[in-house]
Amino acid sequence: MADIKLIEALTNAFGPSGFEDEVIREVKNWCQGLDVENDAMYNVYASMKNKKKGRPVIMLDAHLDECGFMVQSILENGLLSILMLGGFHLTSLPAHSVLVRTRSGKLHRGITTSKPVHFLTPAQRNDNSLAIEDILVDVGASSREEAMEVYGIRPGDPIVPDVKFEHHEENGILYGKAFDNRLGCVSIIETMQALKDEADQLAVEVVGAFAAQEEVGTRGATVTAQQVQPDLAIVFEGSPADDFFFRPGIAQGSLRGGVQIRHMDNSYISNVEFIQYAQEIGDKYGIKYQDAVRRGGSTNAGKISLTGKAVPVLVLGIPSRYVHSHYNFCAAEDVDAAVNMAVEVIRGLDAEKIDWIMRKDICRN
Repeated sequence: MADIKLIEALTNAFGPSGFEDEVIREVKNWCQGLDVENDAMYNVYASMKNKKKGRPVIMLDAHLDECGFMVQSILENGLLSILMLGGFHLTSLPAHSVLVRTRSGKLHRGITTSKPVHFLTPAQRNDNSLAIEDILVDVGASSREEAMEVYGIRPGDPIVPDVKFEHHEENGILYGKAFDNRLGCVSIIETMQALKDEADQLAVEVVGAFAAQEEVGTRGATVTAQQVQPDLAIVFEGSPADDFFFRPGIAQGSLRGGVQIRHMDNSYISNVEFIQYAQEIGDKYGIKYQDAVRRGGSTNAGKISLTGKAVPVLVLGIPSRYVHSHYNFCAAEDVDAAVNMAVEVIRGLDAEKIDWIMRKDICRN
């Protein structure tokens, strides 16, 4: 079963793009028995202690960062002008609690501004359009001097949604922030912990790569893929659920529907053989899965798949409602399905299956 304490620790951690240090510390705490290091970009690499040279490498990817903000400037009245780190929809931002972290590490609670209805003209009440310049953060200061000298806030300071994790034990539903993609980080950790005692028996070398700065252009994966140089990869994602606005048969990211196997999005077209193999694994072991063909969106698979001579990538998603907003729901059983799928896919790999997935037999015929 999904480790609820692990999920709580990672989702509560403060870590917008470029400021993933707290998430890194949590990842390292939960990677007991693994070799862990990070680079200057905040990418983290986890590997098994029982390494064997010469084996193909399978990279497990997930991104560390969450959508957040950065203080752009401080106005005379003490309000903070902000920039987005990641793709929020602007209409979801006003009148929510956020946390501003100063350079000393102090956290200040703020509120994203929303003009009271009492002060709106009839035309303004009917106009829902917004620009990021319209949304400020109020930390309770009354002047720029107070915000800077008393609160210690400076331009460049990071901001995240202020949300605390909850586990609804009666129905297995999880609530919190940053499910995109701390659930993927959880999946890497749990997959590697499940396999570490049998690492020397596997046909592949398993490397976990926790990538920074995905929400601002999949930047971290550009570095991790170059460093790991994988032959195969599994990308874990906290994928946007669609079962609350699409009917059954159309929805492809349903809570309790199992792990989502992604065939296509804006960043990549899947490796058909890898997907077929994963589906066979799911059928064999009774792991629930759902297929997704996405018209939009992207993952680190886009960068990883273009590394070297091309890398077959399997994208496994955990359906999560309201990603890229303050609040998320997911089902613990879908986290389990993603981890179980990855574990059994890796266990079942042998030289013949790897060659088939990498299409080495095509030119031999």
